[in-house]
Amino acid sequence: MNKAERKALISFLSIYIGSAMLLLGILFYFYYQEEIKSLKTSCSMELKNASMKIRTDILNAYMHDKEYIPKEFNSAILRFALYDKDKKLLFSNLDEQDAVDLKKVFYEQAKQHFLIETINEAKIPIHYIVMQTCQGVRNMDNLKIYMSIAFILSSLFIGLIAFLLAKLLLKPVREKVIHMDNFIKDSAHELNTPISVLMTSVHMLKNGKNSEKMMRYILSSSKQISQIYNDIHFSAFNDIDESIDEILFLDEQIADSVEFFSDIAVTKKIQIESNLEKIKVKMDRTKAQKLVNNIISNAIKYSPLNSKIKVVLKDNIFTVQDFGIGISEEERKEIFKRYKRGKNIEGGFGIGLDIVNRICNFYSLKLDLKSKVDEGSTFSVDFSSIIFQ
Repeated sequence: MNKAERKALISFLSIYIGSAMLLLGILFYFYYQEEIKSLKTSCSMELKNASMKIRTDILNAYMHDKEYIPKEFNSAILRFALYDKDKKLLFSNLDEQDAVDLKKVFYEQAKQHFLIETINEAKIPIHYIVMQTCQGVRNMDNLKIYMSIAFILSSLFIGLIAFLLAKLLLKPVREKVIHMDNFIKDSAHELNTPISVLMTSVHMLKNGKNSEKMMRYILSSSKQISQIYNDIHFSAFNDIDESIDEILFLDEQIADSVEFFSDIAVTKKIQIESNLEKIKVKMDRTKAQKLVNNIISNAIKYSPLNSKIKVVLKDNIFTVQDFGIGISEEERKEIFKRYKRGKNIEGGFGIGLDIVNRICNFYSLKLDLKSKVDEGSTFSVDFSSIIFQ
């Protein structure tokens, strides 16, 4: 991963995780507030029920002219205290006696919740019932712990998802960058051979050495450079959907291509044999030329020295057979994809057969490939769907 990719990954993760954490934090905040409110309500009801029991016991005792004797709750979390009208303490088993504030009704202090209940009966000396519990605070503390753990785990999960998404999104970009890097390197390599031959031939021609042979090499190199440029230009700038169809003789188009590539094939001492029937088709002339040229060019590229190539046009089927290195079954599955190349030191940069495949798809032409490793390959295109009668 290069510096630009790392920067893009960090930026994506920062924005994604930051926004997700902000949204998660807001949701957790509102959820926390609702839970706190619910816990306070629950705690208040619990204390109110306990105070009502004490109040009922006090009223019953004085109705029967008996003195109320406080009894402690069985619960370890409930405490209470009794005060008279002058706020004088009558009874208490509170844990936090100093935290009592008789002016309030329900409040939290010193990690305890307090509820103040009053009895307005003249004959009863008890006026204030103070209830105390620590359970509400404990529940709130537990809620904070649980929510903190949930927030941390959610954050880690969001971070993991963000990282996986970033890797997933950057993968095609990374592959594209690798393909483009390879394309540039392969283009330089592909152009290097004809340019080197061209420069050497010009130099030798200036020295008057074998001018006829040097002229053949110059012509061959020039055509190779022209073919490479045309493929790059067509692949990069031509919209496959833009087409000016016309009636043309496919056999003449193929014959022109055979003549064109014969000068290129001569540098490898490859002989191109052709057997062409008269066929008229309706298609774009440039696309027809690209389709034929790239199949023949591919055959030359992957053929050994002193071999031959058979070009046939019969029964509406255009066939190019070479006797080169062949293509394995595994390679055949991806050979028509852009930037995919066969295993050959001759190079190429993987756009020729992609152009062929795109043109065949555009005109619904059946493209077929038969090949055996170390025996050669046969490419065929069926033009039956666009034959002009």
